[in-house]
Amino acid sequence: MTFLYDVAVVGLGAAGSAAAYELARRGVRVLGVDRWAPPHAHGSTHGRTRIIREAYYEHPLYVPLVRRAYELWGRLEEEAGETLFRQAGGLMVGPADGPLVAGARRSAEEHDIPHELLDAAQVRARFPAYAPPADAVALLEPRAGLLFPEACVAAFLARARQLGATLELGAAVESWTAGDGGVTLTTARGTFRAARAIFAAGPWLPELVPALAPALEVERQLFHWFDPADGERARHAPERMPIALWEYAPERIFATFPDVGDGVKCGVHHEGETTTADAVRRTIDEEETRQARALLAALMPGAAGALRDRATCLYTNTPDHHFLIDRLPGAERVIVASPCSGHGFKFASAVGELLAQMAVGEAPRFDVAPFGLARAAMEERLRDEARGERHEVGRGTTDTPPEHAPGSRH
Repeated sequence: MTFLYDVAVVGLGAAGSAAAYELARRGVRVLGVDRWAPPHAHGSTHGRTRIIREAYYEHPLYVPLVRRAYELWGRLEEEAGETLFRQAGGLMVGPADGPLVAGARRSAEEHDIPHELLDAAQVRARFPAYAPPADAVALLEPRAGLLFPEACVAAFLARARQLGATLELGAAVESWTAGDGGVTLTTARGTFRAARAIFAAGPWLPELVPALAPALEVERQLFHWFDPADGERARHAPERMPIALWEYAPERIFATFPDVGDGVKCGVHHEGETTTADAVRRTIDEEETRQARALLAALMPGAAGALRDRATCLYTNTPDHHFLIDRLPGAERVIVASPCSGHGFKFASAVGELLAQMAVGEAPRFDVAPFGLARAAMEERLRDEARGERHEVGRGTTDTPPEHAPGSRH
């Protein structure tokens, strides 16, 4: 069978753009498809700055992956000839035995990550912008900092094009089939055929691969940017203010970002309303802004000046908030990737490499089994989700038999 492309990548946000670039670097015929024109603000890959950190409180298994991501972000910077990362250091602040500080400390100690443990007074003395509670402690990791997501995605796609990738932008996938004959994608512009496909469509993944929908929950998130109060701008700059995660209440996380010219950015991690990519409430009401300002003022009193901007973002969450990277059971030519659950952008460069390796038959650099469908949290949500033979987007998408639906044993 002759294919127009070796691999089609559906969704060109963080992971998809990285995968398209990595595939193009390998010389394969790659097609990238996106319903918008990335980088854009409709999904998850925007917001001007994103955090990258190594002492990973979520689980130590992520540390080797983020270390590889640092290497690949550096390579992309060199190829693109622009700044994509800015080191600022990172603070994890909260109770010593809370999941944030204790988890970060576990990762730091298991992987020999340079770090310091500070009490609240030491934090205040070293970083005057911060006002942690008196009983809080902090873990400081010097290597953490900021990635610029729109610039990163633009760089991936520009390099992919330069290396021969075909990008179909503004072309939503309306239906698809997969089988021994490869993968066929139908869009309003026409039909495309590839030997294999990667679906990395973020919040649109539940409708593109409805068999996964029971296990993927889309969550609305908010960003706010505030101008520091008069005379406070210098101490809120990256040179004097690390990125910070705050466990401001038990298991509740608030993120703050230094001012890189747009004001101090902040946002609560999770706690957003469940939604869909197309139905999300894009407007932000004044009460939501008041809550963000109050939380910022409590932890960084000099930061909560005039509102400069605000925006929505989407998380696509798995049940356990770990990544989803796997081949689709019953459609082995299809790889599904939902590697975020709200904490994935920093890994995009390394995840793109993994996806490319899986698609072309290379041995993956990292074991992706912990991110597979065959884990308890995923199987519980996906069991008994049999699908029919071929369906339009939003009603099913594979041409595989029902017994091979995700979650089944075969």
